[in-house]
Amino acid sequence: MLYLSLKALHICLVVSWFAGLFYLPRLFVNLALAPAASTAERERLLLMARKLYRFMTPLGILVLLTGLGLWLGFSISGGWLHAKLTLVAGLVVYHFYCGRLLRDFSAGKNHRSHIWYRFFNEAPTLLLFAVVFLVVLKPF
Repeated sequence: MLYLSLKALHICLVVSWFAGLFYLPRLFVNLALAPAASTAERERLLLMARKLYRFMTPLGILVLLTGLGLWLGFSISGGWLHAKLTLVAGLVVYHFYCGRLLRDFSAGKNHRSHIWYRFFNEAPTLLLFAVVFLVVLKPF
């Protein structure tokens, strides 16, 4: 029962964290599109992005902690797990890179186009598909 409760909590936290990972880069698209003269729009988008990043960071930490609890507490193993952990490490890097991009926007140092951010926005979707297939299929 403890295993299933921790697993359910982990899944809920993953869904919540991913909501932020999906939406924050979309805010970057809007920030990149915002005209330089539109300071009110830019400040509103920056405020939304900062609040979202502050909200999703603790969720990511809780995802890692509950995942660690599942892994170490219930002896989950297999080659698929190593691949999954590699992808999760990539998601953590993506998360912190989003923080760096947010700092660049806040400082007025963005040099990328909205098109780049549209492609950047797709990375967590691809990683989510890969992780879910690894966890469900356990191919190796």
